[in-house]
Amino acid sequence: MSTSTEGTSAEGTSTEGYSAKRSAQIVGITYRQLDYWARTELVRPSLADAEGSGTRRRYAYRDLLELKAIKTLLDAGIRLERVRKVFEFLDQTLDEDVAQVNLVISGDAVLVRHGEEEIIDLLRKGQGVLNILPLAGVKEDLDATIIELFPPTDVASDASDDRAIGE
Repeated sequence: MSTSTEGTSAEGTSTEGYSAKRSAQIVGITYRQLDYWARTELVRPSLADAEGSGTRRRYAYRDLLELKAIKTLLDAGIRLERVRKVFEFLDQTLDEDVAQVNLVISGDAVLVRHGEEEIIDLLRKGQGVLNILPLAGVKEDLDATIIELFPPTDVASDASDDRAIGE
């Protein structure tokens, strides 16, 4: 595990975190999507937020997990407005790590298994289970992508390929 360089380990223990450009690349979304999600407060960067022209966002590893989970839900056909509600509920109501949650998707309903016997409908009252989406798998996928894109031998800083907000 690296403690001084970005992108050299899957866990991303560096206090520098990941630039917006690298975060988008790792998660598999466009920079424009990432920027929109940050501006609309879907996922704000934990380490450094944009504070005007020329400042750069820095995302923590946990932010990348949330971003990847959001992309996975969108890829499963859940609309962005519903994804927002899911994450608002997870943040405000359940004290759960996003990587440890199992979501159940039924049509456009999203449910979460809470505890051993409780399933909570995150969007509305509904029943029926079609797919189970374990978000723990998102973590492994994210780790593999980070290592593939930025192998441990890649110790160069990405400051030069960072984009300033507003450019």
